[in-house]
Amino acid sequence: MPRGLEPGQEVDGFRLEERMHQGGMAVLWRVTHPAQRLPLVMKVPLIAYGEGPGPIVGFEVEQMILPRLSGPHVPRFVAAADFSEQPYIVMERLPGESLLPFVEKAPLQPARVAEIGAKVAAALHEIHRQHVIHFDVKPSNIMTRESGEAVLIDYGLSRHDRLPDLLAEEFRLPVGTAPYISPEQVLANRNDPRSDIFSLGVMLYLFATGERPFGNPKGSRGLRRRLYRDPWPPRRICPAIPPWLQEVILRCLEVDPEKRPATAGQLAFDLSHPELVVLTERAERANRAPFGVRMKRWFSTQLKPAAEPRPIARHLASAPIVMAAIDLSPEMSELAEALRTIVGRVLEIESNARLACVNVLKVPRVGIDFGEDAEGRNLHARRLVELKHWARPLVLMEDRVTYTVLESPDPADALLEYARHAHVDHIVIGARGSSSIRRFLGSVSSQLVAQASCNVTVVRALPSGEALSGGRSSDISA
Repeated sequence: MPRGLEPGQEVDGFRLEERMHQGGMAVLWRVTHPAQRLPLVMKVPLIAYGEGPGPIVGFEVEQMILPRLSGPHVPRFVAAADFSEQPYIVMERLPGESLLPFVEKAPLQPARVAEIGAKVAAALHEIHRQHVIHFDVKPSNIMTRESGEAVLIDYGLSRHDRLPDLLAEEFRLPVGTAPYISPEQVLANRNDPRSDIFSLGVMLYLFATGERPFGNPKGSRGLRRRLYRDPWPPRRICPAIPPWLQEVILRCLEVDPEKRPATAGQLAFDLSHPELVVLTERAERANRAPFGVRMKRWFSTQLKPAAEPRPIARHLASAPIVMAAIDLSPEMSELAEALRTIVGRVLEIESNARLACVNVLKVPRVGIDFGEDAEGRNLHARRLVELKHWARPLVLMEDRVTYTVLESPDPADALLEYARHAHVDHIVIGARGSSSIRRFLGSVSSQLVAQASCNVTVVRALPSGEALSGGRSSDISA
């Protein structure tokens, strides 16, 4: 059974050096171990006599999920023990503080809000790819590595798509932190990763305005108001907030998950590329929805059936970011058409996909002026126009397509870097004709096939004018 812990005591070889923090659910100890050079923290659940099962279930959930997560966006798992003796979880101790101090500093500059949001959205996208929904996204549960990545901590309320959902089995009431809880969580629906996008939207609203969009409700009645009542638009509180940021925040806070960004990866892209955000009426909204709209939402929530469980990986796969790497050289016009044919087929299958049209303007490695063509036209602007011309036959809505021209002496490296930062799920690239030099140096398409961490389709133009595609697939799950 659990026992009292004191500094200097050893638990399974871990020496308790210092009590770092005590919250309502657990105590954090700084610990050391002779076999570990990594800075360590031990999390010990607080189990008080007569207390409900919440801390116990939350500890069991985190103990199941944390060892299955990897990457820079989660703390590294080291060891754990269950309730047969002393329960604990030992993990990497991250330097610095959480994002909680930013709450007191809010409102923050819009650029800072977007920067924080993009990093957190990228972290959420990575854990979603590993089959986990966090369900407790808030400033105190987010830290930052010295290298800049956001780190999500505290998985006691989370759900792993391939493990039993102990919280759903144990409780029938909403589970989460009241100011940040999503409408689906209010309805006890724990199936949609876009719940984390809603919670991040609450955090962005708070950082941008200094106010919580839904206050701090104490009971179920207060929580249920967010099923039909929207917050004041951020620009009404802080007019300095740019329209594009209000557009993104209010989209995250939509009651209907289908109206939010489809994935956290797409949200990270929007926050990192404000110039590409498509503005709707949300951007200039100055008031809450009128009474009639609120009543319609209320009736909708009463009549709407519970969402069917859907694997997280299937949800992410239904809304991928597809990158078309397009060679706009005049001699490659047939290949560009073949590429468009294959991209069109991909978009027919992936009806919720976002297309990123990318071209690399290869520049010399030495610093010489390379910004204009022989006729004095800006090469970058000209390429953007050509990209839009290439995509026009696909007939896509503005919010489904973006255009980017990269400038680099190494096209393959530039495309790989873009794909990584934009959280691209599928790359479609054309392959030029083979030659001895290309076989020796390695083509751009072959480098992407070898090094990209997502699906890659390579397209070749056949003599008949038809397109032939091939490549390799990378499982986006972990």
